[in-house]
This record gives sequence, C-alpha cells and structure tokens, in this order.
Amino acid sequence: MNTAESKLVEYFAARGKLSPAKFPIGIGDDMAQVKLSGKSSALITTDILLDGVHFDSKKARPEQIGYKAMLCSLSDCAAMATVPIGAVVSVALPRDFGPGKLKKLHSGILKAAKQYDCDLIGGDMARWSGRLVVNVAMMSRPGRTKPVRRDTAKVDDIVCVTGALGGSIIRRHLGFQPRIKEALLIAKAGANAMIDISDGLSTDLNHICRMSKKGAVIEAEKIPISKDAKKSKNPLDSALNDGEDFELLFTIPKKKFESLKRRWCFKVKLTAVGKITRESLVKIKRPDGKTVKLIPGGYDHLRVNSKS
Repeated sequence: MNTAESKLVEYFAARGKLSPAKFPIGIGDDMAQVKLSGKSSALITTDILLDGVHFDSKKARPEQIGYKAMLCSLSDCAAMATVPIGAVVSVALPRDFGPGKLKKLHSGILKAAKQYDCDLIGGDMARWSGRLVVNVAMMSRPGRTKPVRRDTAKVDDIVCVTGALGGSIIRRHLGFQPRIKEALLIAKAGANAMIDISDGLSTDLNHICRMSKKGAVIEAEKIPISKDAKKSKNPLDSALNDGEDFELLFTIPKKKFESLKRRWCFKVKLTAVGKITRESLVKIKRPDGKTVKLIPGGYDHLRVNSKS
C-alpha cells in the first residue's frame, strides 16, 4: 500500500529518469549511489529535522538535537550497509538562537561524528523568523558488499528486525544507536533487502514489499516490543506504528539467516518475525490467530487532510 509520501516519490522518480550507469541507485531508497570511476562509487543522503516534528526544542537540549540530526543520516548508511565518510550540516536558526546555543548544537553534531568516524566537513547557516531546522547531507562508501537496497526482497526470505520496537518518543529517539556494524555483517551474510525503521515497522515493511513487488506475513507474537512500548495502552500498535526506532528491518534466505545467527556477535537482539510471500499483500497474524492486512500506520511525512 502506498502512503502519500511514497506516491509523490514515485511521481518524482518517473519524471526524473536517471542513468543506471551513472546512478546505480536513485530516488526512493535510503541513499542514492553515484558511480565515480572504475568500480568506485559514493552514496549520499539528506535528512531534514524540524522543531515541533522531529524534536521539541523546549524539551531537548541543543546538544541532543545536533546529535540526533547526525544519527538519523548515519542510520541511512546502516540501512544500506555502507560506511560513513563525512557530512555537511545546514541550519535555519530562530531569531533567539544565539552563538551559545549554536555552539552546543555543534558539539552534539561533533559527538556523533567522532563516535561513528564520520567527519563534519562543512555546512551553512541562516537566520529566520521560524523554528529551528537542521539538515544533514552525508556521504558514505560501500562496505565489502554491494549496498543493500529496499527493492530486492525475494520470495521465502525471512523477515527480520534488530532490537526492540515502539515507545521511542519516551527517550530513545534522541539517543539511539545506528546499526552500522550490525548492517555490515547482515549484508555479508547475504541479506537481500534492508531498511531502517524510521517510520514504523508497518510502514517500512510495506515500503520494502511495494518496491520489491512482493508481499509478506509477519506474526504479532514474534515482534520484539520494547519496555517503553509495553507501558502504552496498546503495546503491539506501538511497536508497529510509533516509528523512530532506527532498528534494521531486513529480508534474508532462511539458510543464510541461520548462519547469521551463529555469527551474531552484538548485544542487540536479532529476531525473525515473518517471511516474504509471492502475493502483493502485507499481512499480520494477530495473537487471536486471524491473519489480516497490515495497514501502514506509521509516520507519513506528507499526509495531508486536503485532496491536493
């Protein structure tokens, strides 16, 4: 099922045809790939974070905001199993956002840059009458495998996730851990498709299936639910739809998944939650045993109430 955002992305892609020779991966994935020379290539992504949408400057410190801004783009690198290289950051500053706050914002950016070996190499700034806006553009390079795309899931692949899902707004959304090292091992093990869970499991699984022209069935009782999500009125709904977990969602052949489990050397949990199917529907087997359509219920950046 298409969200409002995915429909517009498809519209843009259809009207901006790119040469696969120059751009092996174009519009619609977590990063775009640019062919350089010979076998070398670079990948690029950009993420814009808005005060009142992705963070609340009344509750989050400038350091936390800068840190999160970098983490979001680093998670895109993880989603494609690539290695971060460097980033440029642009900010639109409110009238009351002085040099002191800007330095603290910068320190949060540098903290993430150092932690994940991704240098801050430039940027831009402007002041305006609106709220704080932070935009990160990041480059990466392929690891020992080709970048793992969204549109290459295969029938009978196991659907897997890292970590536990839901309830990120309570604390994790400002200080999560991009799964870069984990992603490199997952890619080496033979994953066919991957995405980071930013919009919610229900939405991001639909993204993979829509782009791969496949379906999926996942089991509600197998979904790892976070401790914070278990405090909500509907823990399963929270795990499916809250978003900003920034865990990895990937598909991999069963035998390769068994091999990956034996080689798994990280503290974060690895869980199989379902499988890819031939039909184009994404379904969930509920705790009561009924299998129903899994509606994308996560965050849709471009959802509007009007018909335009």
